Amino acid sequence: MNKILTADRRMLELIQLARTVAQSKATILIQGESGTGKELIASLVHQSSSRAGKPFIAINCAAIPENLLESELFGYERGAFTGANSSKAGKFELATGGTLLLDEISEMEIRLQAKLLRVIQEGEVDRIGGRKPIPVDVRMLATTNRNLSDCVREGIFREDLFYRLNVVHLTLPPLRERIGDVKILADFFIKSYAQKNSKVIPSLSKDALALLESHSWPGNIRELENVIERAVITLQDNIIGSQDLHIQKKESGSNLLSQMAERAEKNWVPGKTLEDIERYVILEALEYHNGNRTHTAKALGISIRTLRNKIADYKTIGIFV
Repeated sequence: MNKILTADRRMLELIQLARTVAQSKATILIQGESGTGKELIASLVHQSSSRAGKPFIAINCAAIPENLLESELFGYERGAFTGANSSKAGKFELATGGTLLLDEISEMEIRLQAKLLRVIQEGEVDRIGGRKPIPVDVRMLATTNRNLSDCVREGIFREDLFYRLNVVHLTLPPLRERIGDVKILADFFIKSYAQKNSKVIPSLSKDALALLESHSWPGNIRELENVIERAVITLQDNIIGSQDLHIQKKESGSNLLSQMAERAEKNWVPGKTLEDIERYVILEALEYHNGNRTHTAKALGISIRTLRNKIADYKTIGIFV
């Protein structure tokens, strides 16, 4: 899906605002829950700007370890570190003239935030091992599924960088607040996956639509797409009924944690440490959220980076997640 489908008033107003601010040079912070379409809005801003014919490069700050993220963003010179057999341009250089999207900016380490701030202020990057700065001309966009103001108060995000990024703030409403879009999106995904799998395009029954519209969609549009794809692929006739959607009502994050704590308490035996209990809760939460790290981290009240570090620790002791 590479276009924004909506009839929701808030979304239509946000799209119009995105097109308007696209004409400026301001940095834009796009906030919203996972799966709400932040990347689509970022792409819209790029395509609506004077930079539309130039590169649009995105990098996920939560998916790349800190040491690799630095080299990916800023590049490096030959011999800067072991394995640097040749020089490499970073994303800022590659995006020169165009737009760079920093996805999940809240997961960037403080040290790198300082380097990022310098790029914004000076318009130049320092490659790792480089002797002189390299000028870059980049329109910067950032997305986050967290409240950056809270991150500033917690001391994990620089206040000066926050104000630099937050020149224009766009907040996407979750799917549960734009129920009128559920049918529009469902019909689009039904047609798309039917054609992709060479199947007759099925219709959506009234009871199936009612179920879709009553669901809370914690995973937003991405979750809806997955539900529809599975229904289309496994469907035996030409009508999607509620039984074909396989939607299960899930507990709220707080209820989920309470239940996990109760199970951990029941399974506790002398000799088990607090670390053992923490590992149990994290693994249970991952299983509950089908391995989705973003949803798991949100339910546990920790950052994606913290969750990833925990998982890496578990792998060192033979627990594979």
